[in-house]
Amino acid sequence: MKISLNWLKQFIEITESAQELDELLTGTGLEVESIERHEAILGGLQGFVVGEVLTCERFEVKEKQLSLTTVDIGTSTPSQIICGATNVAVGQKVIVATVGTTLYDHSKGEPIFQITSKKTYGHLSEGMICAEDELGLGTSHDGILILDTLLPNGTPAAQYFNLEADLLIEIGLTPNRADAASHWGVARDIKAKTGRKITLPSIENFKVDNNNFPIELIVENPVDCPRFCGVTIDGVEVKESPEWLRKTLETIGLRPINNIVDITNYICHGLGQPMHAYDWHAIKGQKIVAKSLPTGTKFMTLDEVERTLGETDLMICDAEEALGIAGVFGGMKSGIKPKTSRVYLEVAYFDPASVRKTAQRHGLKTDASFRFERGTDPNAKLFALKYATLLIQELAGGVVASEITDFYPTPIEDFNIQISYKNIDRLIGKKLDKSLIKDILRNLDIKIQAENEDGFTAIVPPYRVDVTREADVIEEILRIYGFNNIELSETLRTDFLSSFPAKDRENLQLKLTQILAAHGFNEIITNSLTKPVYAELIKADLPNDSVEILNKLSEDLGVMRQTMLFSGLEVLAYNINRRQKDLRVFDFGKTYHKINDKYVEKRHLAIFVTGNSESETWQIKSQKVAFHTLASAVNKVLRSLGIKNFDSKPLENSATFEYGLSYLVNKKEVVKLGLVKPNVAKKAEVKQHVFFADIDWDYLFKQYNDKAVFVELPKFPEVRRDLSLVIDKTVSFDQIQKLARNYEKNLLKQINVFDVYQGDNLGEGKKSYSVSFMLQDYEQTLTDKVIDKTMEKLMGAFEKEIGAVIRK
Repeated sequence: MKISLNWLKQFIEITESAQELDELLTGTGLEVESIERHEAILGGLQGFVVGEVLTCERFEVKEKQLSLTTVDIGTSTPSQIICGATNVAVGQKVIVATVGTTLYDHSKGEPIFQITSKKTYGHLSEGMICAEDELGLGTSHDGILILDTLLPNGTPAAQYFNLEADLLIEIGLTPNRADAASHWGVARDIKAKTGRKITLPSIENFKVDNNNFPIELIVENPVDCPRFCGVTIDGVEVKESPEWLRKTLETIGLRPINNIVDITNYICHGLGQPMHAYDWHAIKGQKIVAKSLPTGTKFMTLDEVERTLGETDLMICDAEEALGIAGVFGGMKSGIKPKTSRVYLEVAYFDPASVRKTAQRHGLKTDASFRFERGTDPNAKLFALKYATLLIQELAGGVVASEITDFYPTPIEDFNIQISYKNIDRLIGKKLDKSLIKDILRNLDIKIQAENEDGFTAIVPPYRVDVTREADVIEEILRIYGFNNIELSETLRTDFLSSFPAKDRENLQLKLTQILAAHGFNEIITNSLTKPVYAELIKADLPNDSVEILNKLSEDLGVMRQTMLFSGLEVLAYNINRRQKDLRVFDFGKTYHKINDKYVEKRHLAIFVTGNSESETWQIKSQKVAFHTLASAVNKVLRSLGIKNFDSKPLENSATFEYGLSYLVNKKEVVKLGLVKPNVAKKAEVKQHVFFADIDWDYLFKQYNDKAVFVELPKFPEVRRDLSLVIDKTVSFDQIQKLARNYEKNLLKQINVFDVYQGDNLGEGKKSYSVSFMLQDYEQTLTDKVIDKTMEKLMGAFEKEIGAVIRK
């Protein structure tokens, strides 16, 4: 947000330097991002002074008439200047560009050259007597500019022309500070900090001259339009704004249009009250109706773009058609035209949520919507309307030709908030004097009622839209008192009124991010919008309906994703196409589903590996990533969440995976991992093998327990025994592992396959697993008798349950 210092001074006295003002505003929460000097004329006429021609001698060079002059520019000795203008004469007051002054091409905004002391046509010239165009004050170059002034020689030209430089203050306005979205709003914070009074323009001279041209007002949707004010001004003349108004708007980056429109912009940025001026004759039936129109209605906005309306868009209409999108943008037909002679002026309060939805739906961001969607002051509407009317009468003429119409059936009440002195001290971390607290609140226009020893009731005006709770009021006290005024001591502490969850999702997510990054993975962030064809490709794996986007940016971004797969594949394709083929990435994100006409969001962690697991070196050959590369990463994630026991089963009849596993925790499927089918990967333009894991982050977060159990390190050694099992090819290692743990729960600590063999000598449909078993007793050293008994029990189980042949 841009603030003009000169404009701000019209509301409140400013005695601070630029640096002091920066610190003051930033300290109140209005962070100053930059302060720049703004010149009314490029260069600010620096180096240009008032001078007086003392002598003037004519001479001719190559048939060109020149003058050798001496000019008093307020220095100890006059300056000798060669002048080519024919109208220079002794006794004239002129503007002189002194040595060192930079001249500009004002049409291009570029410097041309710098005045130096040099010989010209055989004579020393120490400056330049200037014409109007050389100063940037006009386009005339017929002769030098001759002044009528008694100012002493050497007076800066900027002083003569009354071209006071301005400071442009850029404020990074946070969304919660709608109350400060104007020069008046910024002045309020300066008042709260310094106690100085605010000066508002007078509206005492406002009067209704007649009621010849009233406009009937009908508000069909008072929820989205709680207040609407309007008045007619007749006999206006649309023309260029005066210089002061043009320069005021130009300082903050606005382009002047005409006096009527410029006044509405002046009110918007000055008082924080967006307004709209209509050509009275363009309002059919002399009716203004605030209502919604049927979905699909077409409307042409001021930018000459035809827009399709939705049923929730609040429109300002006349008796026959729409005139503007309420709080967002006006229409082509009803705007102010050069021949407009009668104006209907509107100022209203629209529901912030309604304006925000409409602005986002149409992709429009205007000065009006910026303020309306954050919340304007509902009780300053009449003041803004009357002041704007007086300005129109001053700059465009005319008379007030209707009574003011003010639709405000249910006035917006002040916020009544109970405040405890104890909570003020607790949250701020310092005990403030009660009189200081009350002074700060009064300077913030917050009234105090029902005060007692323990606290009081704060009456907060509705323009402070973000101050609705006790903590908000305390924050207001703190920001005006100053964060820097809270001393840092060894015992300093603050407190909070809210409770916090026992488990922090963001911290846990950060922990997993660090774990995966430590193992060579890079985090990606992907778009939730995706192509509808993706869901159709693996529809068998997606039982729910896709969430369609009503206002699609494109057909390729037409639905919300139901799976994290394709968003990640697109990232892989982008990198592979740029010769980055060995990739390990992960993505925390959401999927979106429509289940029984209800919209559901689910959080997921997606992990992708593709390419080589190791790059080729002189020692080793490159190795392709395999299923176990991905499974290892998934297991690390599960272990870090404290999940050690889970079941697995093969993925069958999957539209997504060529092969893979499903992990189950408490009989609920929480992970799917495996090789993505080539045709699925190819749809996202990935032609190499991709292993993908989809992890149910919501469920695993619920299962997470950050309580650790510590046990003493075992004092007694572990023992390894190996078995060679000849089994059917259909038997998985997972079955062997489960069977072993069911038969021996106490001593068996670890099981591992260290060799797999398949051959004709084993018999058809057979394979051999060499399996190691680690046994350990935490209480005593294992004896051969106990070890043999345990292994016999396991061998018996394998022979009985899975038909294994033990090779001894």
